[in-house]
Formats: sequence, C-alpha cells, structure tokens
Amino acid sequence: MSNELRIGNLFGGAPKRGFQDITLAESGNVADADIVVMGAATATPYASVGAYCTDGPAAIRAATGWPGMGEHHDFDVGGVLLPSTTAVDWGDLAVSETDFAHNRQLIETNVAAVLDAGAVPLVLGGDDSIPIPCLQAFDGHGPITILQFDAHIDWRDEVQGERLGLSSNMRRASEMSWVDNIIQVGARGVGSARPSDVSDAEDWGVRFFPMRDVRSSGLDPIVGAVPEGAQVYVAFDIDAMDPSVVPGVIGPAPGGFQYGQVADLLEAVAAKATIVGFNLAEFAPAADIGNRGALVASRLTATVMGLVARQRRP
Repeated sequence: MSNELRIGNLFGGAPKRGFQDITLAESGNVADADIVVMGAATATPYASVGAYCTDGPAAIRAATGWPGMGEHHDFDVGGVLLPSTTAVDWGDLAVSETDFAHNRQLIETNVAAVLDAGAVPLVLGGDDSIPIPCLQAFDGHGPITILQFDAHIDWRDEVQGERLGLSSNMRRASEMSWVDNIIQVGARGVGSARPSDVSDAEDWGVRFFPMRDVRSSGLDPIVGAVPEGAQVYVAFDIDAMDPSVVPGVIGPAPGGFQYGQVADLLEAVAAKATIVGFNLAEFAPAADIGNRGALVASRLTATVMGLVARQRRP
C-alpha cells in the first residue's frame, strides 16, 4: 500500500482496471459498451513547447484511487455512476512526439471506430490540438453542436506556421460541414486571439459566453443557446476552470469556472440535448498542486460519463 495520503488507500489502493475502475479492453474492441474511454496524450504540439501534457491521461485515471467505484453511490449524478450501462477503457493511444500526422490519424480512426459501433467516445488529453482529429471523426455522424469550455477561443488560422495546433481547433471545426453550431464558454483575459479572429468567429455564427457574462447572467443563457435535441460534443479545455481549482495548466487565467458551475451546466445541457462525445485537454500534471487538478479533471470526466449513461439507458 502506498504511503501517500490519499483516501483511496483506505479502500485498497489504486484501481487495477481502467478509468473509474471500468474494464480495460483492447483498442478497437467496443464489445457492447455504451461508452469508450481512451487517452490521447498529444496530436499536434507546437515546436516551442513540445508535447507538454503527455502524462495527463495517466494522472487523470489515477486521481480517484480506489477500486469498486461502480458500486458506490455518486452524489454528483444521484446514484451509481453507470446504472445498467457498460463502459470500457482502451488505455492510451500510441501517439508519437514527432509524427503528428500519425497522431491525428490514430485519434480520428479510434474515435470513428467508437462512433461506428454506436458508442460515445470520452477522450482524455493531452494538449488542446486533440479536438481537431476527434471532431474530424464525426464526418458521417453529424450534424453536431460543439460546446467548448475554454479560457481562450482557439480561432487562430495558424501559429508558428502550424494550422492544426491548439490555438486553431475551433477555427478548424468551423470548416467541418457536419458542425452546425459552436457555443464557446469561459473566455477571459488575454489569449492568442486577435480582434479579427473574434470577428471571424462571430461572422461564422459562434455564440460566445465569456466569464464576465456568466458572472452577470448566470448559466441559463448558455443552456438556452443549445438547440433542443441536438447532438452535442463537449470540448473541455481544463483551463476553463479557475486556477485556484485547477492549477495544472499552461495558460492559467483568473476568474474561471468552479466545479459546481460546470457540473450544473453539463446536467442542464444533458436534459435538453444528447452528449455524443467529450474530450478533456490541457491538463499539465507538472504544474499541478497536490493532485487537485487531476482530481477535478477526473471528476468532470466521471460526471460526463454518468450523464451519458443516463441518456443511453434512462
């Protein structure tokens, strides 16, 4: 047993299976699962920072720290996490730190395999370039509405000559014919966006809900922007959270979300639309403090899992 001060040690230590103690399976083996979890440590990092989040998926999986999670009452979802629902964890995809085309194809192929089998992919990142191949996999599975949580809007056309990096994922998404709507929440402070990028996004039809609007108007306007019955892909950059909640990010910005706000928003969205995919990105364990960010990232992903489970089998 580990000497680290963790509540999981009281219950037998770290889980020996996948995320939230679900079954591990070979990549590509969906079986009869409703939900498939996979790790994607990087897709297209910038040369200036490299693949700085590669240990993110492992840290998120380890954050809960005890076995038998599926048998415990989960107060965030009002019951066991996966009632009458099956989920599997494919582990981490074998990404490369140099062959980015390989990474994008690998992520797209695996997410597409989940969708083709009629299941919902939950992708643990990894830097924020991973949404591009994840969303590319929805070709033939649309139309979709993207709900993006992020401190930054990611509408640059290119950065350092790279058009498929973390600052461009929503602009690339806007070019996908199966993307009908983009709703972006949590922007604040200064990021890489220029005024022209904001104008381009607004001209495309993006609905922006920056944190200053969330503080003044609450969550209801965001929920109202989600079309009734839509297929919603949740692209979650963890720097949407306030750095006091998740310190382990590369671009912290004060004034972000609290966990309860996000949980309430996701639940409200799930009540009027169907969650068809999710990725969590930008968690950098090297900058975390006391595993706080890992715990929040794990908890958010588990909350989405519980919401999807209840949509699949009410």
